[in-house]
This record gives sequence, C-alpha cells and structure tokens, in this order.
Amino acid sequence: MSQRSFDEPGREAVRRAALEHIRQYGDPVLRAAARRVEVFDDALVAEAHEMVRIMDDGRGVGLAAPQLGRLRRLIVVQPYDDEPTHVLVNPEVISCSDEEEVATEGCLSIGEVHVSVSRPVAIRIRAQDLNGTQFEADLEGFAARVVQHEVDHLDGVLILDRATPEDRRAALAELRDSLLPTA
Repeated sequence: MSQRSFDEPGREAVRRAALEHIRQYGDPVLRAAARRVEVFDDALVAEAHEMVRIMDDGRGVGLAAPQLGRLRRLIVVQPYDDEPTHVLVNPEVISCSDEEEVATEGCLSIGEVHVSVSRPVAIRIRAQDLNGTQFEADLEGFAARVVQHEVDHLDGVLILDRATPEDRRAALAELRDSLLPTA
C-alpha cells in the first residue's frame, strides 16, 4: 500500500529504483493466491528485511511478498512513522467489525492511481512472527486498513476489485492512459 510522501532531494530516484522490484498491475502473479510459509529460517528473515527496505524506499506503508513475485504468505507493514515495522507471516483476518469506513487507497503495484475502498474499521488477525510463533492482535483505523490491503494481495485481490464500478472504470482509464506512449 502506498501512502508516504517525501520531498528530499534524490528521494525520487530511490523510490523509482524500489518500484523496479515491485510487480505492476497486469502481472499475473498479482492475481495468484500465495502459499503458506512452512520454513522459518535465515532466508525468510533476509526476505523480510529486503521487503522492509523496498517498502521504505518505495514510500509505502505495507508490502506483500507477491508484489515482489514471491507467492508466499508474508507481509510487512508500517502504518505509522513513529512505530516499528511489523512482519506478519501467514496472516489471516479472523474477525472484523460491522462498522466500515470508506477511504482512499493507493498501491505500490498500481502506479499513481488511488481509489475509494470500504473496509471494516477494526479487525482481529492471527499470524506468525519470523520464528514461527503464532499470535493474535487487534487492529483498528489505518493499521487495520493497511493489513487488510496487504492480506488481500496474498489472495490475489487488488484495490481495483474493491472499488465502486465508477471508481474502477476511472482508475483503469487512468492506468491505460499512463501506459500509452507519448508523442
């Protein structure tokens, strides 16, 4: 999920370099369901650290392994600048509030397109840490939104799928226009 913005000199070049690693809309891996992580080893830790770096450099607040072409149930999230980044292995939403809220979301895999998405305001998740230890956590507000967005990636769901038909058409037109060569 994209959110952060920085105006530091040179930061845009770092962002573009990070985005080169991220699969973009139209790549079939973004529509595939990810597999459970079964092995908790140094390679998993290294993958999580790489994901955090790419997310940070890309100015995102979350990143899912499928966005890097890896069909594993692994996400990293940092919804708030003043809190640490969290690595969630095999995350699943096990309950959610009846109350929903509509907010604008962007995605590192969908360029500069933003759409309005309705999501539950509070969720309970079950996941594992990098050691394989299972835990549950209650999230609300923006943190809940970010985790839901990233868990969607693990199931091959994009924000375009959750947008209203009007927003989806407009977003697809914007994507199409951004991909057309300029004269």
